[in-house]
Amino acid sequence: MEELLKKLRKYEIRIRKAINWQMQGNYHSIFKGSGLEFDDVRSYQYGDDVRIIDWKVSAKGHGTFIKVFKEEREQLVYFLVDVSASQDLGRADRHKIEVAKEICGVLALSAVKEAGQVGLIAYSDQNELYIKPSKGVRHAYEIITRLFSLKPSSPRTNLSAALLFTLRLLRRRSVVIVLSDFIDTGWEHNLKALSRKHDLVVIHLGDKRERKIPKLGLIPILDKESGKTIWVNTSRGFFRKRMEKEYSTNAEHLQQLCAKFGGDYLYIDTADDFVPQLINLFKKRNQSKRRA
Repeated sequence: MEELLKKLRKYEIRIRKAINWQMQGNYHSIFKGSGLEFDDVRSYQYGDDVRIIDWKVSAKGHGTFIKVFKEEREQLVYFLVDVSASQDLGRADRHKIEVAKEICGVLALSAVKEAGQVGLIAYSDQNELYIKPSKGVRHAYEIITRLFSLKPSSPRTNLSAALLFTLRLLRRRSVVIVLSDFIDTGWEHNLKALSRKHDLVVIHLGDKRERKIPKLGLIPILDKESGKTIWVNTSRGFFRKRMEKEYSTNAEHLQQLCAKFGGDYLYIDTADDFVPQLINLFKKRNQSKRRA
């Protein structure tokens, strides 16, 4: 565990240094959303920014009103981590689930150092682990230790239920980081609802073996979630093309949904160095929030 923590701290330092340098003094927080939350409305006064006029209230005919915001003093960050059996795929030393845990650990360390509260929900088709949000590096270490030692009770996935649980649990606007391979169905509606209420970040995990199956002839394939084995002829070009097309279509569908719902999307392959990709993601988030 000590070696793991050293590696995660190195990742976290790389991310923080890179973003600080790229933002050139304008960097505030890799997790910060708008930095403001709606508080009330008041009458428009000369010199007020016209961009914050509340047109719905003003349209009632009682004058022109602007939105009043208060600063978010403390950011709440939740990690929603898929620990189902479909995540247990990849290189012998680097499965999707291991990458998800590492990313969660790195970002948890970053979040607590920014005086934020961090919580965790690990799920399969049931809640496997829930850690209430709290502050401090010791709390981040607790999240890392318990997540890496977790032995899921169920191999199956129910992403829709996990998203719904998160929606019902969170009472205030939070940054919600979902780490999953999204190999499931029926989750779109709840993902949309989550993005409307919270600052959503989707990290889509994958492995090249899922989309580029080698020619191995007739082989048995085990569905880890159902426990069933099916035989497929991997030498058939039709089969390989269909699998690659389905995989690409699913990734494009998820990316388009995130763009439509206002969430951030990042695809990470198990073979990738995810640190530069996280740096680019949060650099874009900072830039977009500053423009907003």
